[in-house]
Amino acid sequence: MKIIIKKENEELDYANIINEAISSCSNNGGGCVYISKGIYKASTIIFKSNVELQLEEDARIVLHDDLNRFKTIDRHRDESISRPTWENCDYDGMPTKYFIYAKDCQNISITGKGIIDGNEEIFYGTVTKWHIEGSFYPRIPLIYFENCKNIIVKNVTLTRSAFWTLHLVGDEYVTIDSIKIDNNLKLTNCDGIDPDHSKHIKITNCNISCADDCVVLKNTKGGIKYGDCEDIEVSNCVFKSTSAAIKIGTETWNDFKDIRFNNIKIISSNRGISLMLRDRGNISNCTFENIDMDLRLFSKIHWWGSDEGIAITAVRREDEVGHIDNLLFKNININSENGLLIYGENNISNCKFENINLVINKKTDYPHEKIDLRPSKLDILDSPFYALTINGASNITFDNFNVNIECDYIKELFNVSNSNNIEFKSFSNSN
Repeated sequence: MKIIIKKENEELDYANIINEAISSCSNNGGGCVYISKGIYKASTIIFKSNVELQLEEDARIVLHDDLNRFKTIDRHRDESISRPTWENCDYDGMPTKYFIYAKDCQNISITGKGIIDGNEEIFYGTVTKWHIEGSFYPRIPLIYFENCKNIIVKNVTLTRSAFWTLHLVGDEYVTIDSIKIDNNLKLTNCDGIDPDHSKHIKITNCNISCADDCVVLKNTKGGIKYGDCEDIEVSNCVFKSTSAAIKIGTETWNDFKDIRFNNIKIISSNRGISLMLRDRGNISNCTFENIDMDLRLFSKIHWWGSDEGIAITAVRREDEVGHIDNLLFKNININSENGLLIYGENNISNCKFENINLVINKKTDYPHEKIDLRPSKLDILDSPFYALTINGASNITFDNFNVNIECDYIKELFNVSNSNNIEFKSFSNSN
């Protein structure tokens, strides 16, 4: 079954029309809702099983200007709550309102060469030349799929999202292929793809540019019932971020395991790879291979991180924190203003670094100092930059670690403390 929707009225809220078409397809065994070229403003669109939403090239679904039109589903908090999103990390993963939404569905897809537009400006709070603060929190995610199986998102462009762009909560068997995410690099919290308590996820051939993190794996507190985040593969992608291009955390209430990133290009980002364990979960069996990154510092007032190519941190947010174990970083080229950071509470172990090429040079006038451990009880520590900082870790091995310092603020290469069995099988310094 195929239902074609055509543009009729500039002022119409197309959510009702699209939802009726989705229901009709689902109730008749499945089918395709085809959006013809044109601009369609819509409030909450609710998926049902066995439905494909296909956008023709030059079709654009835009989040409606009137936020009162959006569905409040499973409401559990006061919507009037307002706080600076870039200062806090207390979001439980469950928004109050939704744009494109699915729960308990199977066999759903978003395809085609059209655009889904988050209408970011209506969410603006304070605006400066460096940063845009959202007007309330949590804002409306662009796409939110919960407890769904067999999902495909392919070829579409997702743009101008004011919050997490593609949030996958408790989902399984997801394919995301050849999509583009193009968000405002100043607007905080507009992550790219957030697999959250999700399993068997494949992300390939994607180009993602966003403020905060491009692909970020999470185990939020609100989704604990869905269990671990595992069997995630990300490959052949290009990322640009004002925070971390690749990230695990900071919400870590369950375990992360069997994670693979391969053949990734990272450009003009504040951090390359960031593992941020802050809660009771664990991170294990992760590989990061064939990654090239060109990084630069961003304002620490607005963004977490100190331009580390690789930052592995495991420090408690409240009363407990888990362990990080069995990581492999292989064939990674880093050009940045800072080095590598491994910082834990004697809870990071068995990490291997093979064929790591690190070039450190000055690119910005931001201060070249501080270890940024936000959000945690340690917060930000005074420290100069090093090529390698290690604290509270054991059984860390470097094989063919090459360092080239092209700046004057790196006075010493290594800063190692409270750690055991740090081994350099092959190291070179080309200064």
